[in-house]
Amino acid sequence: MPTSHPTPGNPIHDLASRLRRLPPSCGPVRLIGVDGHAGSGKTTFAGELATALGGAPVLHLDDIATHEELFAWTGRLLERVIEPFRRGEPARYAPYDWTAGEFGPVRELPAAPVVLLEGVGAGRRALRPWLARLLWMELPSEEAWARGRRRDGEAQSAFWAGWVGAELRHFAEDPTRPFADHVVRQRPKGYEVLPGPAETPGPDQVITHRDGPSAVC
Repeated sequence: MPTSHPTPGNPIHDLASRLRRLPPSCGPVRLIGVDGHAGSGKTTFAGELATALGGAPVLHLDDIATHEELFAWTGRLLERVIEPFRRGEPARYAPYDWTAGEFGPVRELPAAPVVLLEGVGAGRRALRPWLARLLWMELPSEEAWARGRRRDGEAQSAFWAGWVGAELRHFAEDPTRPFADHVVRQRPKGYEVLPGPAETPGPDQVITHRDGPSAVC
């Protein structure tokens, strides 16, 4: 039976225990960013981490972005999520329906002790001041995109054709991995949580740029 209590030797529960002990970063909230390439396993990992945290709320950036604003959603997130959290109030936002192409009914997100922010761009520079920790899902871009395409099927092939270029441009202009506190690798069973470039500055920083366009320096 699942448990919300840390299990010795279990990386995801050990991580949850460390996150609980962090000082709040956004009002009363310890906001945890989970970033990585599309298809890298962020949603699944965030769900398991949320369970290990005793049911922590998860905000998926897919609910904030739109077809027209794949990455131009910073203002909406700051206004509807970050600012209320800073005041100790629940966030209220209308999740985007990717099938209907419009925003749905408003949802409320509590200013819980720990809230996970999951999605491509969760570690962008405009959000990092409000993050207690930034996690990067470690999977090369091409492998992650291939997984995403298999997951979404042929019906989403046109979307993926446009997405890849948009993601490359985003990480070229606003990279996340160099600032990650932890790097998360999925294993055949479970996860491995390692210190990220922000904790181990040096040659590790260079690895980030191999995932993006060669022009990044």
